Amino acid sequence: MAHVIVLGNEKGGSGKSTTAVHIAVALVHGGFSVAALDLDSRQRTFARYIENRTAFATRNRTDMPSPETQVLADDTDATDPDRLRRVMARYADRDFIVIDTPGRDSALARTALSMADTLVTPMNDSFVDFDLIGQVDPDTYRVTRPSFYSELVWESRKARNKADGGSVDWVILRNRLSMLEARNRKRVGGALEELAKRIGFRVIPGLSERVIYRELFPKGLTLLDLAMIEDASVSHIGARGELRELINNLNLPGWNSANEMARAG
Repeated sequence: MAHVIVLGNEKGGSGKSTTAVHIAVALVHGGFSVAALDLDSRQRTFARYIENRTAFATRNRTDMPSPETQVLADDTDATDPDRLRRVMARYADRDFIVIDTPGRDSALARTALSMADTLVTPMNDSFVDFDLIGQVDPDTYRVTRPSFYSELVWESRKARNKADGGSVDWVILRNRLSMLEARNRKRVGGALEELAKRIGFRVIPGLSERVIYRELFPKGLTLLDLAMIEDASVSHIGARGELRELINNLNLPGWNSANEMARAG
């Protein structure tokens, strides 16, 4: 069966879709067969990214490895959650299925969480984003209780274990780490470590705040396509190093950190 990677976060602006695209494209570059499902039929950020990528490849008559991508409408709570299971069954022979969920609660997003093998939750490095998974004391910054999304993931994990005995590797991705706010970064990091021990997730470094991610979207390019990027700089190489570390830290089955990133360019 395909290994299911779900990008989940009910707060917008965390870099979720950008991260999802880079993970999916890195896996394709690495020689894996990958299907991708975009559950945000309103914004369609993941799907638009891949459409831009396909158009760029056509204009430049070049090969741009990309995942096969499908958008699933999920506009109401009345959406049939079994629809996602049926679609995923069609891609069961792939190595990976990458699912980008919307930045809001939805029926298909909840189903996706319960089917995840790896759940990746990108969050900006601030207590505004931390509030999605946990609440802290305003004076000590100690965790007082898990928040609603942590409780949702907990229920999804139980549902997964009951369904097939499987487990969900929950990974919190610290995106947009600020180099200037050392005190805030330390406090957020401490709160994450405390909460991780209580509810069971891993914390790994994500992608820094860089203009390049916004510049790449119109062409559908990723950091794995440096040869296609005009005026590639040392900053781009640094960003690519961040992506390499991110993918390696996901501990995905069959991924060899040396060989696969080498194949990815």
